[in-house]
Amino acid sequence: MKNSQTLTLSKKKYTFNILDSIETEIEIVENPYDIPIEELFTMAARINKKRSFLFVSKVLGKHLPIDPNKGLLTAALLAARFGESVKGLEGVEKDRLLSLFTKNATYSGVPFIPKNIHPVVIGFAETATALGHAFFDCFQSAVYFHTTREELLNNSPNITFEEEHSHATSHRCYIPLEMIDNEQEIILVDDEITTGKTALNIIESIHAKFPRNEYTVVSILDWRSDIHKKRFLQLEQELGIKINVVSLLSGAVNVKQLKEIEDRSEKNDENGSPDSIVEILQLGTFFTATPHISKNHLNNAMFIEETGRFGLRSHGNILFREKVGKAASFLTQKRTGEKTLCLGTGEFMYIPMKLAANMGSGVFYQSTTRSPIYIENNDGYGARFGAKFPNPEDLDISHFVYNIVPGYYDELFIFFEREVEFENLQPLLNKLGKFGFKSMKVVFFSKGRGDSNAKNNQ
Repeated sequence: MKNSQTLTLSKKKYTFNILDSIETEIEIVENPYDIPIEELFTMAARINKKRSFLFVSKVLGKHLPIDPNKGLLTAALLAARFGESVKGLEGVEKDRLLSLFTKNATYSGVPFIPKNIHPVVIGFAETATALGHAFFDCFQSAVYFHTTREELLNNSPNITFEEEHSHATSHRCYIPLEMIDNEQEIILVDDEITTGKTALNIIESIHAKFPRNEYTVVSILDWRSDIHKKRFLQLEQELGIKINVVSLLSGAVNVKQLKEIEDRSEKNDENGSPDSIVEILQLGTFFTATPHISKNHLNNAMFIEETGRFGLRSHGNILFREKVGKAASFLTQKRTGEKTLCLGTGEFMYIPMKLAANMGSGVFYQSTTRSPIYIENNDGYGARFGAKFPNPEDLDISHFVYNIVPGYYDELFIFFEREVEFENLQPLLNKLGKFGFKSMKVVFFSKGRGDSNAKNNQ
């Protein structure tokens, strides 16, 4: 069997055969909302010696295109689960959210966690920046920031920590000290816990400088073994703290490497046709630039406030929704196709997801990623199509995009937080050309300082 098909062994056990090379057996321990596992993920093989397999989320909007409402609802279900299991809030929106999730319905995103619960919510870069932000939006009184891989000019991070299995291991946090120098509960949001090392690393980093009594780790999937769970208990005892863990699905994973995988990614990654109409759109009037810029001299455009990289508070969410609504209305008027793909880039995921959710029907969402995956066009496998290109914001870093079915979409909106030089976009646009978009619209949120070579190419 060459694909990543699921074989049901029993009611709670499943086996994924990944490219006839990796056998992954999964035993489900807890599924509190009875969400079928095929609704949440499939699997793929990573090009990474430290970890050979990848859970490819069907609800995150990273490696697979999704209905953007599905991503927002997944975060809301996690917030509801947090309210129930950690705070004892009975039935907080659970039934309504599950109904919307099952029906692939539109989600308005009204906050439902009450004001007397006011945590510090932290999303992990790059994969969980949107999930963490959407989770935060469910609270009436919270603060939020996400970690970042970015190094800023004339600005040092307050917290750093390492993620051992990642391709970009250093996490940085650039926030006002008062946002974390307090005793409020901290909630760490990630898409998946495999060992929990990343969560424990940041808890130890935070606690060394800003100690408090309670932490919560929230993720869609929790695959910690008994040994890994014991490490959580040990850290609780060592630091005298409480660590809650919240997930939509938890269980045990056993992985067997059957043989080496032949990397055919380069063969499957060819430049496409340059026939697409390329248009540059600016959304700078809808959002607010910060004084922060990157150490990388390739891009002197400023980051924007609304991402959460520099900290957000719940009282600003009403204005944020207004900004998104106006920007989405502008983009909707620019639509020319029935099937539209909105593509976030790297850490810049949440605002593109929110915009996509407000751009009408026939809109799908996903993001580029740093994660290299083996590409194989087999049913059920988690990376059937793909492209590799230099990140237009940092040409030394390779980015990837997966699972865009050639010829499926009429048009593409690709979102960059900061304006980049048009010539640096060309490798990406050439690679995306192979997927058959009639129109490609490049959307910037912050203009570069000085003259820019970005131009319309119609």
